[in-house]
Amino acid sequence: MRTFVLVSVCLVALTAAGIAVGRSFDGNSKSAKSVAGTFTATTASKVETRTCTTTDGKTLVSSTGTYTGTAAGDPDLTGPATLSAHALINSTDNVGTISGTLKIDVSSGADTVARYNAVYSGGSLAGLATGHGQDEHAKLVANVSAGFTAAGGFTNGKIGGTSGGGAIELGPGQCKSTEAVKESSEASGTVTAVSSTSITVAGLTCAVPVSLQSLVSPLTVGSRAEIRCSISGGVTTLVKVERKHS
Repeated sequence: MRTFVLVSVCLVALTAAGIAVGRSFDGNSKSAKSVAGTFTATTASKVETRTCTTTDGKTLVSSTGTYTGTAAGDPDLTGPATLSAHALINSTDNVGTISGTLKIDVSSGADTVARYNAVYSGGSLAGLATGHGQDEHAKLVANVSAGFTAAGGFTNGKIGGTSGGGAIELGPGQCKSTEAVKESSEASGTVTAVSSTSITVAGLTCAVPVSLQSLVSPLTVGSRAEIRCSISGGVTTLVKVERKHS
């Protein structure tokens, strides 16, 4: 009998904190929406199982298989489902890991396909699946959970929609930045009021910023000038002033 040595299993706590998508747009705008589905796949085929004992006296069960059933939920998560699974389970302590692929034959388009990696404990798995929807440009990132046995396949499967985490589909989209509309007013004529903080020319009154006070100070009531002012948030501010000679 061959001996498998289980060196270490590095597990990420996927279900405790849900999922976090931290990826730049890479120059392409994206749309994001929440999706959810359920699945059952209990018809098993091509199941192969090997058992061994580790050096510390634990029984390891390594299995591979294909399981078929149905999925239901959002359009990209509805249709006949096929899951492949490679499981490595310490049956003495009832813990291990399971990985494989999830494929859903969506009736209105191509297959939804995702690769999953999961932690197995006490007859159930929980992990993360990444792939694409029926549109290959729509990226799927989802928490998955299910009951599992090598002989019986997947039961009570969930894609998102649980307290442990959700599922997100990122698709092509467009983001348009909001730009403030720049407004301005101009006036040319007689200065009717002027101070270090305000100037009025031909009925247009503008606040004087510190940077332009030196250009406004030579002006007096009755002199002629041309001004241009910006309007933002209801405030009219002087941006240009030029004295005109009669």
